[in-house]
Amino acid sequence: MRLAVVGCGYVGLVTGSCLAEAGHEVIATDNDLARIKLLNSGHLPIYEPGLDRVMQSATSAGRLSFTPDCAQAVRAADAVFICVGTPPLDSGEADLSAIDNVARQIAAAARSPKLVIEKSTVPAHTGEQLRRALQVYGRSNGATFRVASNPEFLREGTAIGDFFHPERIVVGVEDAESERQLREIYKPFLDGTFHCPVHQPQCPPSPAPVFLVTTIASAELIKHASNSFLGLKISYANLIADLCEKLGGNVEEVTRAMGLDPRIGPHFLNAGLGFGGFCLPKDIQAFIRLAEKHGVDFTLLHEVEAVNKRRVDQFVEKVRRALWVVKDKTVGVLGLAFKPNTDDVRFAPAIEVLRRLIAEGAKVRASDPVAIERARLLLDRGVDFVEDPYQTVRGADALLLLTEWKEYRDLDWQRIYGEMARPLILDARNMLSPAKMKELGFEYHSFGRPDLSLTPALVST
Repeated sequence: MRLAVVGCGYVGLVTGSCLAEAGHEVIATDNDLARIKLLNSGHLPIYEPGLDRVMQSATSAGRLSFTPDCAQAVRAADAVFICVGTPPLDSGEADLSAIDNVARQIAAAARSPKLVIEKSTVPAHTGEQLRRALQVYGRSNGATFRVASNPEFLREGTAIGDFFHPERIVVGVEDAESERQLREIYKPFLDGTFHCPVHQPQCPPSPAPVFLVTTIASAELIKHASNSFLGLKISYANLIADLCEKLGGNVEEVTRAMGLDPRIGPHFLNAGLGFGGFCLPKDIQAFIRLAEKHGVDFTLLHEVEAVNKRRVDQFVEKVRRALWVVKDKTVGVLGLAFKPNTDDVRFAPAIEVLRRLIAEGAKVRASDPVAIERARLLLDRGVDFVEDPYQTVRGADALLLLTEWKEYRDLDWQRIYGEMARPLILDARNMLSPAKMKELGFEYHSFGRPDLSLTPALVST
């Protein structure tokens, strides 16, 4: 099928590349000319494991191309995916101006019937407004439009595997033809004929996904409802961690037992610095505002937000207590991205932690496998960015673990002990074993686990 993807950001690039690799003819477009030039040169503007290989394979096969001409992409396509950003306004509501702009461009360009598919995360009733805009602005062209909602459930760091092996594909439609076209688009994943070209652990054999057909309003609600519930689980685990610290429990033992209950499940019950990134914080805010707008009291989600915001406060206080005086202390930081396997630092808790430490006069030296350049744009002063994690800890009075990269778990911790001025670790992601760190002689602090730290006087050399 001939498809257009409007928006070459994170969702658009993954969607367009994967659908092209699955056999469709895809034209992706964006109004950022520099981004289109970069993509046409074979380079990516984001880091996502495996995406470079999928995009290269699809472009080499002639099934994926990039153009700054939205009208060209729309006219060539049978169906158009809208994958533009919906950032939060100051009020917390989603900014739908990009959706509106794209709707007008599609309406002006179309000369034949089009299925227009919401892929961007949008509040309920956006489909109604999108249909109205297409009809109003396209009334003189003679084209007809059908609208559908197809929310994405991609996780940064595992997006290729998520797209090629989804657990469910949700489509909100209002007519049989739209459902038929969407089934045709996703047919390679539904009938088991497609095999992931990226040989990674994220792409194991998996059962066929559930193809869930709903109304457009339900599909729009599903994405916000899902992300908000994940945020709720994370904040709940963090409150359990706080209680464990007060009562001498171990949050990992508590949440593991909880997760063994099939009604609860083990995922998103990891205590730590809280959630960040672009999706969860903005989707929770937008869901709260949507509920308030329609008279539904979502105090529960207000508290999810509040708990998450307090995590940075609590962690910085741990740093203060451990260092006594923060000013002029050298603090090493491992991890800047909001999660591993991505260079995304938007709303990353690590960035806020560093801002607080810089404000208190700490000398910060930070490293990350892929996110340094993006972090540099947000922290242009007060941070010495280094590539080598061992250089990060050299002469440091404390080491903060802020992103759970596997590379950090596998470091030579005995060497790190010898490199530090004071062997103090504050693990905001509960990555390391407290018992192992004590055995090596570290003062070690984490969230919600028994304090096995050693005072400096007790550290043997």
